[in-house]
Amino acid sequence: MNMHIPPASSRREFLLRSGGGLGGIALNWLLHQEARGTDTPRAGGNPLAQKKPHFPASAKRVLFMFMVGGPSQMDLFDPKPALTKWAGKPLPESTGRPKSQFTSGKEVLLASTRKFSKRGKSGVEMSDLMPHLATCADDICFLRSCWSTNTVHAPAMYELHSGRTLMGWPSIGSWVTYGLGSVSENLPAYCVMPQPEGVPEGGAPCWSGAFLPPVYQGTLLRRGPSPIINLKPPTDTSAEQNRRAFDLVQKLNAAQSAGDAELEARTASYELAFKMQKEAPEAVDLAKETEATKTAYGLNDKATADFGTRLLLARRLLERGVRFVTVYSGGGPVVMQWDAHDDINANHEKMCGHTDRPIAAFLKDLKQRGMLKDTLVVWCSEFGRTPNSQGGKGRDHNPLGYTMWLAGGGAKGGTVVGSTDEFGLKAVEDPISVNDFHATILHLLGLDHEQLTFRHSGRDERLTDVGGTVIDKAVE
Repeated sequence: MNMHIPPASSRREFLLRSGGGLGGIALNWLLHQEARGTDTPRAGGNPLAQKKPHFPASAKRVLFMFMVGGPSQMDLFDPKPALTKWAGKPLPESTGRPKSQFTSGKEVLLASTRKFSKRGKSGVEMSDLMPHLATCADDICFLRSCWSTNTVHAPAMYELHSGRTLMGWPSIGSWVTYGLGSVSENLPAYCVMPQPEGVPEGGAPCWSGAFLPPVYQGTLLRRGPSPIINLKPPTDTSAEQNRRAFDLVQKLNAAQSAGDAELEARTASYELAFKMQKEAPEAVDLAKETEATKTAYGLNDKATADFGTRLLLARRLLERGVRFVTVYSGGGPVVMQWDAHDDINANHEKMCGHTDRPIAAFLKDLKQRGMLKDTLVVWCSEFGRTPNSQGGKGRDHNPLGYTMWLAGGGAKGGTVVGSTDEFGLKAVEDPISVNDFHATILHLLGLDHEQLTFRHSGRDERLTDVGGTVIDKAVE
């Protein structure tokens, strides 16, 4: 072995150094294949450059709220009088008695104690657990017939985020930023704000870019005065020194990239980080908000302060050009999740108490600013809850039929799409798969889910795999 020849650091270098013409032929084929995997060429070498959608879009940006643990559809958005009639009895044989993670399906039915009322001009029924959100009923499209495929938290979370129950696939936020790029040149395209007590069970794969270029993965924003860590230069480094160091790193990267997508993505990340040193502190500075706005989001109330702060930050980021923001409700210990195995009322009164007021404030704030019409607001979870009880007062996981909702961004407000059976167990009318859900979100953003592909391991991968149909009834 010739020790004077440095080892190849990429497939391109390996092929270029291969003897004869075979390496060049293989390299040309490789470059052709990679070019096929990119729907829109990078403008000026910037992988985050803004791209045109496939067709005119209703939405330009997304707030993706994920309720960790599985909210109960029959206690929030899907009233089931039959549960009261059949309370204390098992499900009829005719419905089937599917097992869940901790229950056999033979347990007795648990009636909801919540009071449902018709809300807004549309008359959509909602429970008393979310009185503030009820004032926004006419802006919301309730999807009552959603279903997923897994009763276990982590794989079900992966499915709702990436379309697959295994980790290692790009999240929906990564697909959106890959397909549309970023509006802002000074802020991340995709931001993620977890619960301060901890991340969801699925962890970082929920916002991973997986095999997409690294620049498309989510940027984690943390609690406190410095949401983005390692952003500020060392205190003993002047602005001029910082600028020169950055310029030198960029020149060295440019000299070595030779079309390497991963290195180009890393270079773009460095450039973005440098710009963020100036722009990000202003974007996350809530001191610039009025007291009336802070009060509306519940920042002066211990129960709502955290979630309200994160939603207010999300609004500031979205209005400054961030394409996709994920905000988690729940994470870390089970007591800080929607995972109501022991006592459905105690759990949901607490979790709704954290989120109801801030979500309503966010929707009204967007509407007042003229942003709701082109901002898609998503409220979702990995699954719902069972109609039969667990331990007398709780409910187990139920992926067979549950409710998620959309608002703004071209979603048809004041409507209900689909239905579950009389007990809220299974989706029976217009069932909505995770692929359908994702296809609809992409559609509202002007993206055809069948055209948004990336070449990986010899296959054109997409968020919706080989399924997915746009939910026409949910679209204006």
